[in-house]
Amino acid sequence: MKTKAVRIYGKRDLRLEEFELPPLRDDEILANVISDSICMSSHKAALQGAEHKRVPDDIHIHPTMIGHEFAGVILKTGKKWEHKFRAGQKFSIQPAMAHTGTLDAPGYSYRYIGGDATHIIIPDIVMEADCLLPYEGDAFFPASLSEPMSCIIGAFHASYHVPPGKYIHEMGIRNGGKMAILAGVGPMGLGAIDYALHQPRKPSLLVVTDIDDNRLARAARLFTPEHAGKEKVRLVYVNTNTTEEPVRFLRDLTSGSGFDDVFIFAPVKQVIEQGDAILGFDGCLNFFAGPTSPDFKAEFNFYNVHYAFTHIVGTSGGNTDDMRESLMLMSEGKINPAVMITHIGGLDSVIETTLNLPKIPGGKKLIYTNISMPLTSLYKLGEKGKEDPFYSDLHEIVKKNDYIWSFEAEKYLLANAKPI
Repeated sequence: MKTKAVRIYGKRDLRLEEFELPPLRDDEILANVISDSICMSSHKAALQGAEHKRVPDDIHIHPTMIGHEFAGVILKTGKKWEHKFRAGQKFSIQPAMAHTGTLDAPGYSYRYIGGDATHIIIPDIVMEADCLLPYEGDAFFPASLSEPMSCIIGAFHASYHVPPGKYIHEMGIRNGGKMAILAGVGPMGLGAIDYALHQPRKPSLLVVTDIDDNRLARAARLFTPEHAGKEKVRLVYVNTNTTEEPVRFLRDLTSGSGFDDVFIFAPVKQVIEQGDAILGFDGCLNFFAGPTSPDFKAEFNFYNVHYAFTHIVGTSGGNTDDMRESLMLMSEGKINPAVMITHIGGLDSVIETTLNLPKIPGGKKLIYTNISMPLTSLYKLGEKGKEDPFYSDLHEIVKKNDYIWSFEAEKYLLANAKPI
């Protein structure tokens, strides 16, 4: 079977190509990818090429498919897995298979599996690692977003606190504690706000910072302080760029005691050091955003490490249980990752989007891999609709849902967009 896929050959060398997939083996699964959301990690891999820890050294000879936040439909199952999976079944994939003892992951390391493709072959290791997850939802995009949500969930679970006088790590954010999400109104920050408000282990105070009033205003519309109050969480948004003495201001929100949990959602030295400065006793700094440079550094107050027991933790992706939790919370209607999406596009928009991701404003960029479509902001569909009724109709669907992507919008797109 032929596939169309975006493959990486080296630094900033991404190519959209059509080629033949090899014959399916008995321990593999053939699948059709429907949606993939583009992750900053893919941008970093595109910049670093073979220097990236998950990307093979020989991509100039054997290029690999990119994209790792994807969902689709199983087309054919090899004999080994017929007892567990079937043709027609929807799926999502957890790419982080670290528990298998390898950093290899779909979307980075393999020649025939990645999210930015029309058809893929899922290798045996994915099923052996229990990372191919059946999905029962109507829309495909929530399954794509279950991977980034699993990263958020994993970070929350990885944070920890240590009771005084003991050597036991109590895992998770402090229940009923004080929490800050710094640089927290990007797509992943929005997911973190959603999860913080709607999972069982909630903070009593949640402070979200950024330096962009427009992004802060959008976050406040999506997650209002009034709604947070119904969840028994005091939610405060702060623009640290326009606040005098932001460290003092933030600490004052905790009555001077500092925060139990601080999450860093941008790999910026000043943001990390600000997070360190607002930690309270036994405070945990969670460095969520991965930097591009392997030499990235920031200062940390070791006086407080010694006397105030502050500590730091970092995670790179979630695990399969985190992804299952993500899918469960979505199915129960407790979280809505659609708020992360601000742009949609087709497979032919992947290369430009991936290479320029930090320069493109907004949140998640969602790709539908079997269509041809330039990357388009949900807020710009109406402009394109002046010349094309396809965009006009899609605009009306999105507009009535407060410009939040939906199953109705996806269904219309898949039925009416130009095939690639």
